[in-house]
Amino acid sequence: FSDSSRGIVVIPTDQDNLALAAIITVALQLAVYLVACSCKFDYITDFAGGTNFVILAVVSFGLSDYNARQIIITVLVILYGVRLAGYLLLRILKTGKDQRFDGIRENPLKFLVFFILQIFWVYIVSLTVLFVNSPSAPPVDIGPSDIVGAVLFLFGLVYEAVADQHKYMFRNNPNNRGKFIKSGLWALSRHPNYFGEICVWWGAFILSAIILRDARWVAVTSPLFITSLLVFGSGMPTTERSSHRKYGSDPDYQKYLQSVPPLIPWIPPLYHLSPYPLKLLFCCEFPFYQPPEKEKGGEDGVVDQQPTKQAPDETTPITSLHKQLAQSNF
Repeated sequence: FSDSSRGIVVIPTDQDNLALAAIITVALQLAVYLVACSCKFDYITDFAGGTNFVILAVVSFGLSDYNARQIIITVLVILYGVRLAGYLLLRILKTGKDQRFDGIRENPLKFLVFFILQIFWVYIVSLTVLFVNSPSAPPVDIGPSDIVGAVLFLFGLVYEAVADQHKYMFRNNPNNRGKFIKSGLWALSRHPNYFGEICVWWGAFILSAIILRDARWVAVTSPLFITSLLVFGSGMPTTERSSHRKYGSDPDYQKYLQSVPPLIPWIPPLYHLSPYPLKLLFCCEFPFYQPPEKEKGGEDGVVDQQPTKQAPDETTPITSLHKQLAQSNF
């Protein structure tokens, strides 16, 4: 251990305690993998992600000098991790099984891929809090950017939590089986939970920006990674395609697509009247979100709508990416 006036460095050459955070993350995820793989249950798979955020925030804060910025971002990340882990745990306790892992948990290699992806997700996204809590972080007084970042983080956290709750209640109402959600925050955005998630980590980055120096600007990969994954990767494109297949022939769903933006919330009547260039520029209505003609009604105007189980929400951005990789041959 190396003690300094601004915190504690555990590994002498690791001035930001990044290596320590990596060791903790890898050890935790592999330990959870061994338990989940051996017992063949899903109770702790997603739960381990939210818990990992909390552990990194608490450990890095414990090695810091406890200034106001460090206290703020640590508390915010703890709230985020506890909310995420608690929500996922309650959901899996209710269902007893996560069908997203069907055909995967029985294959140790494919199951391991999920935890490897979760290691990268947690570690990259946690860079902002790690740099703020770093023993080498410069002592800078709280400023306007800190307030903006904290407010954006809190807004995103509450927005995501409310969106998840709206969908959870919708899915657990038997009268809604086979229907798509278009109420609550889902009436303003097709993916309000993802919008909240993106706000959270851009808020964390803004909160950390004032103390970043030189190579530490790599922290910007945290919000860029989560935004790219949700907007262009396994998040929205995957869920949009799934919804098109399920509800593509429903006129009400077609109206919903035309009136509700995919990510950034907006007033449906105004969005419906807006020209496509404005939708693309301000609301992320990218062409690859649009349903193919065959999914608007098939060759004869009919989409196969055989009864299917409703898949659980893709709450963590890693799960659908893992499922895509697991379905491939490797």
